[in-house]
Amino acid sequence: MATVHLRIGDLVWGKLGRYPPWPGKIVSPPKDLKKPRGKKCHFVKFFGTEDHAWIKVEQLKPYHAHKEEMIKINKGKRFQQAVDAVEDFLKKSKGKEQNSEGKGDSKGKKTPKKPLKILDEDDEDLSALRDPSEKPVKDDPHFHHFLLSQSEKPASSMEPISKRLKIIEEDTASTSIQAADSTAINGSITPTDKRIGFLGLGLMGSGIVSNLLKMGHVVTVWNRTAEKCDLFIQEGARLGRTPAEVASTCDITFSCVSDPKAARDLVLGPSGVLQGIRPGKCYIEMSTVDPETITELSQVITSRGGRFLEAPVAGSQQLSNDGMLVILAAGDRTVYEDCSSCFQAMGKTSFFLGEAGNAARMMLILNMVQGSFMATIAEGLTLAQATGQSQQTFLDILCQGQMASTFVDQKCQNILQGNFKPDYYLKHIQKDLRLAISMGDMANHPTPMAAAANEVYKRAKALDQSDNDISAVYRAYIH
Repeated sequence: MATVHLRIGDLVWGKLGRYPPWPGKIVSPPKDLKKPRGKKCHFVKFFGTEDHAWIKVEQLKPYHAHKEEMIKINKGKRFQQAVDAVEDFLKKSKGKEQNSEGKGDSKGKKTPKKPLKILDEDDEDLSALRDPSEKPVKDDPHFHHFLLSQSEKPASSMEPISKRLKIIEEDTASTSIQAADSTAINGSITPTDKRIGFLGLGLMGSGIVSNLLKMGHVVTVWNRTAEKCDLFIQEGARLGRTPAEVASTCDITFSCVSDPKAARDLVLGPSGVLQGIRPGKCYIEMSTVDPETITELSQVITSRGGRFLEAPVAGSQQLSNDGMLVILAAGDRTVYEDCSSCFQAMGKTSFFLGEAGNAARMMLILNMVQGSFMATIAEGLTLAQATGQSQQTFLDILCQGQMASTFVDQKCQNILQGNFKPDYYLKHIQKDLRLAISMGDMANHPTPMAAAANEVYKRAKALDQSDNDISAVYRAYIH
């Protein structure tokens, strides 16, 4: 937004984070509330809520001059209620704003003041957009938001924000968007009006697309095996004939495929994404690949005027179906912001990690740890059996100790039940281990544990376990 010259009492449109501009009024802040350092900003009270926030001047627009524009681009019941509140205010004030926010009665009668609910723009605690009718979910540790009193200390009460985002800036310059709850469960987000394309309907992609559709996004799908698109067409998706067609007709195109070769082919091959890229088109690579592949794809996309983001996901098929993935993003931050509602639909948390390639590096490290850990668990189970110990008792003890987790319990139960239906393909974790080891070599950093685990997975692949779950690495120890 352009910088404007405003003063106390003016009605404005104030923008917080990735949410649309919201109607408000510039008011006087409490006397003991300090203005953020290094920022030219105004203290704004939002209509339709009791929320207040310091908003940078470049994120403010005069209300009347931009009213028609904002009403056209912003929809929703809560937004309309906020606009109605402004109109009621204008009628009651008879065209003249009163600059008396936060003051007592002029005749000496003081009106009790409630603690202000202040949204810090750096934290982007966007409760200005919450639905006041929702009830708190007290037992959910994610369901919190900060209410700052005039002394800027957290209030004791908690109020809900259905899919609130909290941005955390760290020394590493990474940013985390933490969703207040699983969107697939809560279902309370405002989908972007941008047209979404999705390429690749495998274990992860299928769940992602399903949640994008559930949350109201307009999605065009393509898959190498076209039959996989049928279910999503029935759910409301549109069919793209080629990756190039999807990229050319959609504003934002996601890709989630198996490995670096598949990712390159999808972009650079016949009728590939690159042929459909035009200036301003966005391409998001969600596949777990090496940093070199990301760099190459970023360069070719941006060379055509496109905008590029990598966004690999940590999770499994079940977490994908549940909308509880963790998204690691890097590259063009404006694309990351444009994808906000998409990331909320598919995941519980997303992190922005800086320049392109960083997300690939972090994802490989995470999967290296997961793959090595799974191999160690399998080794422990087989050693228990070899030494006459009960595998079930081993699991029971493990799940009562410090390593207890849903992952350990589920994977061990898979092994004990002989159920290796894929939740994350064994061939893919072996690919990730291989890429992580190569990354370590390039950084001259030893990865002996990952190298040992990689050999076990290679043996499991030789035993025809590639298309089974990663827990099938167990079979490498018993054959």
